[in-house]
Amino acid sequence: VQLQASGGGFVQAGGSLRLSCRASGYSLNNFAIGWFRRAPGKGREGILCIDAGEEITYYSASLKGRFTISRDNAKNTAYVQMNSLKPEDTATYYCATVLRPPGPTDQCPPTLEGADYWGRGTLVTVSS
Repeated sequence: VQLQASGGGFVQAGGSLRLSCRASGYSLNNFAIGWFRRAPGKGREGILCIDAGEEITYYSASLKGRFTISRDNAKNTAYVQMNSLKPEDTATYYCATVLRPPGPTDQCPPTLEGADYWGRGTLVTVSS
């Protein structure tokens, strides 16, 4: 499975971006997809997940109402719509699948700690 995240960029506080995660080599239709981020000088943080049934799990309360995740199985792609961006959202964002801790691969885990398959990150920079 190869994942490619894209859509990052530079935006002013209050702005919006949409990140995409496209898979190749394998269908993601029956897999949960997670998004992580790593802010400068900080550890990796699992933030969002969408399961195979399109149920969404937020792992960061600060993102509710601002970020949402969706998927288009026909395009083998998942998206994160990020609105009302804040400088503290500045990070490299990664998508991943076969999530950890291990469990049913079509479901989002209770915590989002890692994954077996990762896409290359896409950098989001939010200026104040």
